[in-house]
Amino acid sequence: MREVPLNAPGPASSRRLRFWVITLAALLALAVTVSLGRWQLSRAAQKESLQARIEAQTAHPPLDMAAFLSIEQAATELHRRVTLRGLWLPAQTVFLDNRQMNGKPGFFVMTPLALEGTAQTILVQRGWVPRNFVDRTQLPQVDTPAGLVDVTGQIEPPPAKLLELGAGDAQPAEPGGAGSSPIRQNLDLEAFRAETGLPLRTDASLLQTGVPSQGLLRDWPAPALGIEKHYGYAFQWFGLAALVAILYVWFQLIAPRRCRHG
Repeated sequence: MREVPLNAPGPASSRRLRFWVITLAALLALAVTVSLGRWQLSRAAQKESLQARIEAQTAHPPLDMAAFLSIEQAATELHRRVTLRGLWLPAQTVFLDNRQMNGKPGFFVMTPLALEGTAQTILVQRGWVPRNFVDRTQLPQVDTPAGLVDVTGQIEPPPAKLLELGAGDAQPAEPGGAGSSPIRQNLDLEAFRAETGLPLRTDASLLQTGVPSQGLLRDWPAPALGIEKHYGYAFQWFGLAALVAILYVWFQLIAPRRCRHG
């Protein structure tokens, strides 16, 4: 007959040990999922605050040229409306490829504007044009007025960058081999300033607004802050926490009691 050690855990001790191990695991899972849900809610609140600041900025009266030139840090006045006067520099126009508007692919047209009476130039995101898919190197026709022009828009960060697959995907050089192609995937303002020698402001650009003109559309989308995404993630985390709690109560409390009284 096999002897049972005196210190061997009995069935009751094993059940208690399993109970506390599962309880600790459930508490840890609840703490993690609830914390992640609350973090997603805090991110949503931060972005709602940012959205409110953007709406407040766009609601302010437009800045004039003098007010714009007095801005030292563009980040303090992002999304403010402004009207500037200057000369277009069409020779330095850049066509940013693979940009969409209303679900259609094409170019964002970027032209520097030399501000009147100053030694300052700002890059203007003038609008969108479709591209020629038969001849991908053909530039679209864009009307660029000569002489002084008044341009109304919003102060925005430099153009957003897209993923570049590598140097082998770069656009070809211009005919004649002078400089880079006007068709580009991305545009770094510091590098563009060095390339062109223009006194270009590199901390901001102007997003031109208004009705379609000069062959350009300007149905700019609102900033995609992803607030709904954070609420969706929070709902998932809180739902998972509720599932953990329900499973714990059923398998640790209700099911054993039913077995004992069954």
